Amino acid sequence: MRSGVGLCVLGLLGLYSLVFGEAKVQPGVLIFCDDPSVEKAANSAVHKFNKKLTTGNILALYQILTASKSENGSDSVYSLQFTTRRSDCQAGSSKSWTDCDYLTTGPKEPISCNATVYVTETEADTKQVDCLLDNYIVPEKAPCLGCPEEIDQYSDDLRGPLTTSISKYNTMSDSTHLFTLHSVGHATRQVLAGLRFRVRFDMRKSICAKDEHKDLTLQCVPDENNVEFANCNSTVDVAPWRHEPPQIQIECEQGALASVFVRRRPPGWSPLRNFLFEVPPTPSLPTIAKPTSSSSAASPSKASAKEESSEEDTTAAKTSGSADVVVSAADDSPFHCPSKPWKPFNPVDVVALAPTEAAAEASPKPVADGTFSDADLTG
Repeated sequence: MRSGVGLCVLGLLGLYSLVFGEAKVQPGVLIFCDDPSVEKAANSAVHKFNKKLTTGNILALYQILTASKSENGSDSVYSLQFTTRRSDCQAGSSKSWTDCDYLTTGPKEPISCNATVYVTETEADTKQVDCLLDNYIVPEKAPCLGCPEEIDQYSDDLRGPLTTSISKYNTMSDSTHLFTLHSVGHATRQVLAGLRFRVRFDMRKSICAKDEHKDLTLQCVPDENNVEFANCNSTVDVAPWRHEPPQIQIECEQGALASVFVRRRPPGWSPLRNFLFEVPPTPSLPTIAKPTSSSSAASPSKASAKEESSEEDTTAAKTSGSADVVVSAADDSPFHCPSKPWKPFNPVDVVALAPTEAAAEASPKPVADGTFSDADLTG
């Protein structure tokens, strides 16, 4: 009797599981990334994710990285890892991502996604899809107006502060000789009620005696027979429009800067000289030897050059055909993963769109010493 009741209960539980339960999904097996069913599943996943977007641009498929397939009753379950890129179609529009092109501006790295898609012979139903849009956002450091801004140690803006700082040191120093600039360690500029420069630098004893020279000149070169250093922290406040002399606070001690601070000045750079209006020499371009008129004389040299640079030619050939190399690598890889890109991605450099403006910003017009330019207000 009891055994009959137990069999009846087991039968009812089995019937319940068949009616109300789902068969357990079997572990997936890897399949080809370029399989039409996989592409169908990826298409469904991208469509499903784009429906979630309400602002900005929708995503377009780029490459399928991995794909696996398992069975759940009559359905095939696809687990996908793929990448997408921002498209030029706005979110909320009636356009499908397949009718869009990639957005050529912005970050160049693709967006990682994963999805689970149920596929039948007639349709694909995306159960889950996630894309790491946070990786697409590149954090940028907001400018701090009025905060100290580090500037190049060889900037022309430092000529005035360095000159006045060295002059003040020579005035208050007990040395019998004038000191001249040796190296600059660190420098900042800050916009307050004017400009505040903070400079870390060191000097070297020159051959000019104070009783013979009131100020430094180009003849005051470092004394090679009596080497002596002094380093200083200087704060210089300038406001040229007020027609007031710079306000200088300087603290100095004997010895050169520590090695971590030392950055030697370029040859010829000196706060005593004014190179603001000098045009830097144009770097010479490498010359290319023209072939001789005699083909018989040129053929041996060509052959030898080819033999000597055979390895370079092979590398160059691979580089020039990088797209073909990627395609062939994908075809030769197991399961053809990752797949070929849906479309070529050709990013556009925003700076390259306006070379004239970029060059103007990179090479501002020189200004005379002691003047104040609009660029100083952007610190």
